[in-house]
Amino acid sequence: MTVAVVVKGYPRLSETFIAQELLGLERRGVAMRIVSLRHPTDRLRHPIHAEIAASVTYLPEYLWREPLRCLRAWRRARRLPGYSTAKRDFLADLRRDPTANRIRRFGQACVLAAELGGTVSALHAHFLHTPGSVARYAARLLGLPFSLSGHAKDVWTTPGWEIREKLREAAWTVTCSAAAAAHLRALAPGTPVEVIYHGLDLARFPAGAARAATRDDPVRILSVSRAVEKKGLDTTLAALAALPATVRWRFTHIGAGPALGALKLQAASLGIGDKIDWRGAQSQAGVLAALRAADLFVIASRIAGSGDRDGLPNVLMEAQSQGLPVVASRLSAIPELVVDGETGLLVPPEDPDALAGALLRLIGDPALRRALGEAGERHVRGRFDTEPWLDRLAARFAAHRTGGRRDAARAA
Repeated sequence: MTVAVVVKGYPRLSETFIAQELLGLERRGVAMRIVSLRHPTDRLRHPIHAEIAASVTYLPEYLWREPLRCLRAWRRARRLPGYSTAKRDFLADLRRDPTANRIRRFGQACVLAAELGGTVSALHAHFLHTPGSVARYAARLLGLPFSLSGHAKDVWTTPGWEIREKLREAAWTVTCSAAAAAHLRALAPGTPVEVIYHGLDLARFPAGAARAATRDDPVRILSVSRAVEKKGLDTTLAALAALPATVRWRFTHIGAGPALGALKLQAASLGIGDKIDWRGAQSQAGVLAALRAADLFVIASRIAGSGDRDGLPNVLMEAQSQGLPVVASRLSAIPELVVDGETGLLVPPEDPDALAGALLRLIGDPALRRALGEAGERHVRGRFDTEPWLDRLAARFAAHRTGGRRDAARAA
């Protein structure tokens, strides 16, 4: 059995959790073909991407750019036994979502079905929104089962009607936090959603040297995140600017994103630009080195205006795996990892004063930093090792072998 795994873009530096999962499933005997809706835009790649053996097929990112390929695929798709059902579903969705993006999803599904239909036995989508739609339409066309993995933005911003229909038709659905699972179950009552944490590949994040319980001068503060609204980097900068002038600190940010230019201007206007090192996108090795060089980690997640928000940021697990004390927002699934006062500190989102207070508390108390860092590391290594979670996920894929076309026929 070969599963077509539909992703929005591949490879992506910010989606190491997907690469980690793909490699782990391959090692458990799951044969896959990666189907990407977009070509990669990151200049760097993580070493893990070179270890994944699955071939990658790139669908037309925009249908008008590859008209002949799309036309040939549509002609072949029209002869498939599931075309009338797939077209019915697509037109019903288009009435509720009359956008070019919706048309593009159906066109991409036709290309997937026409070009890969004879080589795969099931489909799986990472993210419920665009990849989920392409997988659903293609599964209809081919008469195959499909399954879903929900993560963060897709869970919170996909319309309720769309989530309900996809979850009820999918062979199975998993998501990476209890908070996300509760939200999905509320939208689609009676539909099972299993929590399978991404976890952390501890072999790639071995324990670092023990951190000394002494005051560092300046204290090195680190954040790893995309420069987008939901990461709350503007709140972090405001909190840093609110620290007393007598406190010595340096801040390092790793990550790229559309808001980076505005954040640099904000730092300059706050008078703290000379204390910040903007490193941009980094490989996993670069992130690991930065974690080991830092004294504490911060991420001020918030709910964006669109409703987008973090699920359970993997960077928090990565930081804790290195004994690094963390300060994060009390939001979404973060409290499933960070227990306030025990394995880190939690503050309300969009509250720079509270964030500054937590940072000041850790900056001034090296013993507390060490205690929280050690407790966080024990928690991550005891609860969030990716291996047992991958075993559970591989068992889900094995169910495709027995569910087969019966699931697709039942959903139709």
